[in-house]
Amino acid sequence: MTETLLSICLGIGLAASVGFRVFVPLFVLSLSSYYGVWELNESWMWLGSTAALITFGVATLVEIFAYYIPYVDNLLDSITVPLATIAGTAVMASTMVDLSPVATWSLAIIAGGGTAAVVAGTSSVSRLASTTTTAGFANPIVSTIETVTSFVLSIISVFIPILATVLVLIILYFVFRLYRKMKSRQ
Repeated sequence: MTETLLSICLGIGLAASVGFRVFVPLFVLSLSSYYGVWELNESWMWLGSTAALITFGVATLVEIFAYYIPYVDNLLDSITVPLATIAGTAVMASTMVDLSPVATWSLAIIAGGGTAAVVAGTSSVSRLASTTTTAGFANPIVSTIETVTSFVLSIISVFIPILATVLVLIILYFVFRLYRKMKSRQ
């Protein structure tokens, strides 16, 4: 039971991280599986392979640097929400242990994909606000904050999954407050 709860917390933390950077949590999860820190669902053991580790490492570097290129960052934001939803679902499903396939995929889609989509959507809106209010000059700062947040939340998710879930709930609370504030202005 404890292992199942921890795997759910890990999945939620990584899914939120995916909302900031799609490949960072996949790379951290691959790294943790490769070194035996975290055991993945049987169907997802390939994430811990050398090939997956190298692929996600390269993809992580490309993604991070792409967010520092003007206009490319906004283009990436336009495709990030659907990609983050898929990746959030995948990381959640890969971490689930001792659950039936129905429970695994239900949680993966709702908690994993939903969390990733909310965080990615909010991140995209913050970049759009940054672009319009600062003519894009603050975008590198926003990119750095998002990248660091993704790495920190991914690492906390692997080593202290329950804390990661608490942090995700705090992030979602602030997202909800921001949404209500924006809606009341309209």
